[in-house]
Amino acid sequence: MVYVYPVISRRSGGVSIGINLNPNNACNWRCIYCQVPNLTRGSAPKIDLPLLEQELRIFLRELLEGDFMAQQVPPECQRVNDIALSGNGEPTSAKEFCEVIEVIARVKHDFALAESIKLVLITNGSLINRIAVQRGLARMATLNGEVWFKFDSAIPARRQLINGASISNGTIKRHLKMAATLCPTWIQTCMLQIDDQPPCESEVDAYLEFIAQARDAQIPLQGVLLYGLARPPMQAEANRLSKVSDQWLAQLADRIKALGVKVKAYP
Repeated sequence: MVYVYPVISRRSGGVSIGINLNPNNACNWRCIYCQVPNLTRGSAPKIDLPLLEQELRIFLRELLEGDFMAQQVPPECQRVNDIALSGNGEPTSAKEFCEVIEVIARVKHDFALAESIKLVLITNGSLINRIAVQRGLARMATLNGEVWFKFDSAIPARRQLINGASISNGTIKRHLKMAATLCPTWIQTCMLQIDDQPPCESEVDAYLEFIAQARDAQIPLQGVLLYGLARPPMQAEANRLSKVSDQWLAQLADRIKALGVKVKAYP
């Protein structure tokens, strides 16, 4: 399939249906922990909406009516957990983003998928200012939608190193507010070691200050999704990267909770 792929997650207790709007492996950021091989700078190509809808229907039919579950999925995970717009680049770079949401809405309705099945957008948040993207987020909110908004560092130089992005803290805060106002939004953060060193205390302090400022500005965040490095990166810096310890991540989670912000930590 070009656009649709399954992810079996013991952690979430089900099957996540992935939708990849960047089959050209192009993204407007270049995160050093990215798992996409041959990643290039760019945007999503033109989306073949009829093909995407056909693939989604075929996959759901096999998933719900065929033997995919029995053959491929551990018993404890044999349920559809969510539909996730993720993949090999920034999904909101697709010009057809709004139309993609409508395709998912139509298919979800036709298959009578439970309202509890989430529609998740995993995004770097850099294109939230586009009107079409905002319309898509507003529509997602009617479909039990949720935005996972990437924010890995509050220090611009560190963000340039980790994400290959020059976006400012002020712009991130504005885009975060737009997203959270339109659709339930979590900050998603990947914490990692570079050259065996975790983020220094000044970087952690800056990160916590950003979260506190978002709280004080009454940005209606759901909370923070805090991740460690889970899979081998496919970028040139891969051999410089390693996981932070479970203890380090747990301590950061406790400091976020102390701000009165909900946090889910996944080492």
